[in-house]
Amino acid sequence: MSFPHHRPRRLRATGAMRRLASEYKVSASELILPAFIREGASEPVPITSMPGVVQHTTDSLRAAAADAAEAGLGGIMLFGVPAVRDATGTAGVDPDGVLNKAIADVVSEVGDELVVMSDLCLDEFTDHGHCGVLDARGAVDNDATLEIYAEMALAQAGAGADVLGPSGMMDGQTAVIRQALDSAGFTNVSLLAYAVKYASAFYGPFREAVDSQLQGDRRTYQMDPANRAEAMQEVQLDLAEGADMVMVKPALSYLDVISDVAEVSDVPVAAYQVSGEYAMVEAAAANGWIDRRRAIEESVLSIRRAGANMVLTYWAQELAGWLKEGK
Repeated sequence: MSFPHHRPRRLRATGAMRRLASEYKVSASELILPAFIREGASEPVPITSMPGVVQHTTDSLRAAAADAAEAGLGGIMLFGVPAVRDATGTAGVDPDGVLNKAIADVVSEVGDELVVMSDLCLDEFTDHGHCGVLDARGAVDNDATLEIYAEMALAQAGAGADVLGPSGMMDGQTAVIRQALDSAGFTNVSLLAYAVKYASAFYGPFREAVDSQLQGDRRTYQMDPANRAEAMQEVQLDLAEGADMVMVKPALSYLDVISDVAEVSDVPVAAYQVSGEYAMVEAAAANGWIDRRRAIEESVLSIRRAGANMVLTYWAQELAGWLKEGK
């Protein structure tokens, strides 16, 4: 039977009915806040291409982490912006480097109330802006980079990070980092593998956020946006190498890939709503072209609906407040 016996609009008749019949919901505990700290900053530095997002000082980062914990967010992902860079990203392995100090500061601030995550990559720390060290020809040297990733992992774990996020897309990075952690006794530190990271145009504002020195692109190690099946290979490799969680990045242009990954993964799936996705909504809203709050809520819900268990989004704190209002 069909109409008039079937009337799907019955389940849309009121707000209460729509909430009751809703198939997917977003909760604060599924949201992760990316946050930047700038070495030597005396006050928070606004990121012009990401309105409302800043490069933190130590004090403002601690306050942001405390607010995130209070809001019931699932986690915070930390990125460091060092004062000095070099060819091998020395500041990334220095226990007193900006990111490692920030990890320790945030852990001391929030304890076990918030999962403290750290980006494990060299791009913020190298003077050439690539995610790995370069060989004599100027190409990224995969295996030499892995040696430094292992050092970074030990530094970040030693600082107290709960979760490390290897984001460089080097072959074998999950296995090498897991082995380094386990050998040093950090068996409880989890790995959120950036298993599927595309060479995307939507990272543009992030380059400002970390003051990237990159010339050229990262197409030799990040994935081709044309490839969907390849994502399954990357995920399976990271799962076999010991990933505790896997990531798809970016999110909104790759909802099909998130869905594919969710179908095959037996560990939680994360998706990163990246800087360009954030900036587009903010710019359109500032011009009065879209309803800002509805666009934010709908975009994050779409990522959850695609199959992500957790979402990294720069709106995490604000969205958590709206969710609380809704209750």
